[in-house]
Order: sequence, then structure tokens, then C-alpha cells
Amino acid sequence: MLEISAQELQKIIDTNPEIILLDVRTPGEYVRGKIANSINLPVDEVSDEIEKIIPDKNASVYVYCLSGSRSVYAVEEMMMLGYKNVFNLTNGLLAWRIGGFKEE
Repeated sequence: MLEISAQELQKIIDTNPEIILLDVRTPGEYVRGKIANSINLPVDEVSDEIEKIIPDKNASVYVYCLSGSRSVYAVEEMMMLGYKNVFNLTNGLLAWRIGGFKEE
């Protein structure tokens, strides 16, 4: 599984604002704070809905949750469905916040 740090993710966002950010927390968590321009798809819906939301299995997708545990599961599910460039944000939104990076 490919892991990415909050610092590395911020650099990628700065150079390529078109990347796909996938937040796999609940809608209630999502509305309380998220990385800008992310898509919300709760982890328990990933296996059924991801191909409708992100049909390109070669797209680079950066997945996060609060602490990094649900996103690990989501990345594994996506890899089993044939996604090739899926990255897990190590320690999730907690690491993002500790790094002082912007949220919506």
C-alpha cells in the first residue's frame, strides 16, 4: 500500500489542484472539517459506489479519514477493484491538522 504524509500531500495539492481527494469519513464528520475540494464517500460505501464516483482506475486518488485506519481499508478495497494509483494519507486528518494545513 502506498502511504503519503500530510507534508507530501500538501506539496502535491500545491502543484496539481486537479488531484482527487477522497474522504471516507461519515457525512457528519465531513461537514465539520475537510481538506478543500475533497469528495466524501463513507468507507462502508466504497466497494459499491467508488466506480461510479471515480471511473478512471488509473487516476491518482489520495484517500483519508480522521486517523488513517478507515482509509487503509478503503485503499485496499479500491486496489482489489483494480485502482492502480491509490494513496493513503498516513495518520489522516489528524496529521493534516498537526501540520497546520488548511481545511474547509
